[in-house]
Amino acid sequence: LERPREASDARGGMSGTREECVFMARLAEQAERHDDMVQYMKRVACMGTELSLDERNSLSVAYKNAATARRQAWRAITLGAQQEAPDSQPAIQNYKKTVEQELDDLCKDILDILDKYLIGSASTGESKVFYMKMKGDYFRYSAEFKSGPEHGVCAGYAQTAYQAAMDEATTALGSAHQIRLGLALN
Repeated sequence: LERPREASDARGGMSGTREECVFMARLAEQAERHDDMVQYMKRVACMGTELSLDERNSLSVAYKNAATARRQAWRAITLGAQQEAPDSQPAIQNYKKTVEQELDDLCKDILDILDKYLIGSASTGESKVFYMKMKGDYFRYSAEFKSGPEHGVCAGYAQTAYQAAMDEATTALGSAHQIRLGLALN
């Protein structure tokens, strides 16, 4: 991990150059501080220039790890609720809603970034497919904890994003390309 020359103090205060944000994101990843990594990579993604392969992967890892922690928490709470006494249910449901809100906010955040900054400006088929697959993934994560009509809407958006990614992959990527294969496994 090579520290950029312009990075400032250890508290994370910095002028916000791309290099500093990427450096801090890598540091946050090593420290397993996924929410911090999300914030640094979000700043990079919103700078308006195309992400490098490493930056794209760091953005994906940041959001994936932050979402995975909340998805696992939600599953544990849901499973635990089934084993608890009825008088504990209100507290459990309240806590579950807190985790759902965090996951919903995270999903909406990356979906907004993908739509506003990344998908439309992707210059290669590989990055377009990568971002569209990511879009499908985060709609799928949203569908996992939603119920009623919201579940169906999110699942439908996920399917649409995956299909758009597959359409692009079919024309832009070889049949054995890693991203295309990962998409096919969804």
